[in-house]
Amino acid sequence: MTLLELRDVTVTYRGTAGEVPAVRGVSLDLAAGQALGVAGESGSGKSTLAMALLRLLPRDARVSGEILLDGEDVLTMKWGRLRAVRWASASVVFQGAQHALNPVRRIEDQLAEPLLVHGLATPAAARRKVAELLEQVGMPAWRARGYPHELSGGQRQRVMIAMALACSPRLIIADEPTTALDVMIQAQVLALIRSLIAEHGIGMIMISHDLSVLASMCDRLAVMYAGRVVESGPSHEVFQDARHPYSRALAAAFPTVGDPASRMAPKGLGGDPPDPRHLPTGCSFHPRCQVSLPSCASREVELWPAGGGPAPHTAACVRVLPETAGAQGEHGEEPGAHGEEPGARGAVSGRPVEEVQ
Repeated sequence: MTLLELRDVTVTYRGTAGEVPAVRGVSLDLAAGQALGVAGESGSGKSTLAMALLRLLPRDARVSGEILLDGEDVLTMKWGRLRAVRWASASVVFQGAQHALNPVRRIEDQLAEPLLVHGLATPAAARRKVAELLEQVGMPAWRARGYPHELSGGQRQRVMIAMALACSPRLIIADEPTTALDVMIQAQVLALIRSLIAEHGIGMIMISHDLSVLASMCDRLAVMYAGRVVESGPSHEVFQDARHPYSRALAAAFPTVGDPASRMAPKGLGGDPPDPRHLPTGCSFHPRCQVSLPSCASREVELWPAGGGPAPHTAACVRVLPETAGAQGEHGEEPGAHGEEPGARGAVSGRPVEEVQ
């Protein structure tokens, strides 16, 4: 059963120099009980997309398209209906719990607020529910009487997860839930989220720049660059056999355990993400792409089938198109010319990208 459908969602900000496109024509689906990961560098539009799902963007943002939650368009909801949906049907684990929690209110007051606002509990019942929520996320109930500054970063993040679960929503949007946490606490928080999804059958959209974390947490991945989804598919396929050069660069940024050579290889991307006010013509990634073709500077490719498995796998790259996949490239470089090993991860239509150059 489809829980969330995005249809051609576009977000633009109105600035002094005109409109700035932050999200450009994103279409995605999420089934109930499924986890979808959205990856990309800072500025790719992933957090803007997450906040647009519940209309949490500032007033200068204009959102178009359709965001269907259980078949109802969030973008056309009246204020009263939208207020009823937030936290009760869909909730958010905000990036940076130290900023998301009110520093002058006790933890129990902040956790009880969604229950009281939506009329789901009396004050006495809300206090009991707060204790249950804290224990559910691995914290003692007495912590409810404390303030956010008395908690560690991992504990504050657990409080945010407890708050997101308070009203038993069907959808949770987790925006960089492990930012600023050390590795051990990250592992604990991710394990907690994974267990809660399995236990409650919650649908989740998880936003992160860390493709390896998303691959371990999510059923499907969507990779964003310059406001667009450039690749989408099953998480193991996108991480291990990415078809878009940008997805391959993200996956290659993480060394392989037990392979010292993977830590030494020059895998970083050159340059910076494009300024959304002045996007390049054609494919937005082509100025940084090491395997681009001359046509990439003038042609912007839509998402195209790119995988051979039963589940849909698409990529917005000219090299996955039927007329390009079997042809020799126009650059004429030898395999490994860009610091990659022959046969490196990232085949295009079943062939390593070096073989189609």
